[in-house]
Amino acid sequence: MRVFLTGATGFIGSRILPELLAAGHQVVGLTRSDAGAAALAAAGAEVHRGTLEDPSSLRAGAEKADAVIHTAFDHDFSNFVSNCEKDRRVIEAMGDALKGSDRPLIITSGTGIGAPAPGELAVEDMFNPSHANPRIVSEVTGNALRDAGIDVRVMRLPQVHDTERQGLISPYVMIAREKGVVAYVGDGANRWPAAHVSDVARLYVLALDQGRPGARYNAVAEEGITARAIAEVVAAGLGLPAVSLSPGEAEAHFGWFGMFAAMDMPASSALTRERLGWQPVGPGLIADLEQMDYGLAAAVSS
Repeated sequence: MRVFLTGATGFIGSRILPELLAAGHQVVGLTRSDAGAAALAAAGAEVHRGTLEDPSSLRAGAEKADAVIHTAFDHDFSNFVSNCEKDRRVIEAMGDALKGSDRPLIITSGTGIGAPAPGELAVEDMFNPSHANPRIVSEVTGNALRDAGIDVRVMRLPQVHDTERQGLISPYVMIAREKGVVAYVGDGANRWPAAHVSDVARLYVLALDQGRPGARYNAVAEEGITARAIAEVVAAGLGLPAVSLSPGEAEAHFGWFGMFAAMDMPASSALTRERLGWQPVGPGLIADLEQMDYGLAAAVSS
């Protein structure tokens, strides 16, 4: 298939691209820059210019594709709500280009949206319409497209990691460095699911090749690592103390990150593994945090 891949030069998309090529697909990668275009061409992909700020540019890419995998997202979490709205507009534009066809559109969401209630295990077949995560707008938009007859599939992500990046934990490390302590809320028993980026990339291709219309998949290798365990390994890497904060103290300490710091969001991938035969094999989150070069992480984030 000719696959339009958004986020093709990003953390996850750049790992999906070679997996798609290895599976025999042709890849059309989205980029906004000359450097991105050069990287895509070198990787064996066709280049498509566009930006999230211009949904029509992504619609043009989808129009000429047999399938779309959408991983691009503006990860400025200090503007999370507005960036989720931006994602809604992009999904609507690409979905409109696929109307009247059976061409699949794989969109990206978060595992927490499959939790029946805070702290309960998130599962694939659950959609919680009242979930507080603003990213829910991506799935709401996908649901509307599915109801309009479009083959929409959802990939729900946990904290996706390697030894350089770890989802929300990357800004968490930056905050710890700025504050001089690595903080967690209360007893730090709240949990975050995780998966290595290489396993996640393979799962996107499985969802394309073997997935079904309307399905949701959880890219979860580890159901839940406690905030305290994360804090302690980050503290060791930074040479800083790990400290417990009350909920009131956490709000002042974390700023925008405070909405995430105390979330308890374990997630299962049992149905994903059963339905797609996916078996994650990459390193665990704690192992990657232990192997991370914290000096390099500072340089990358600056």
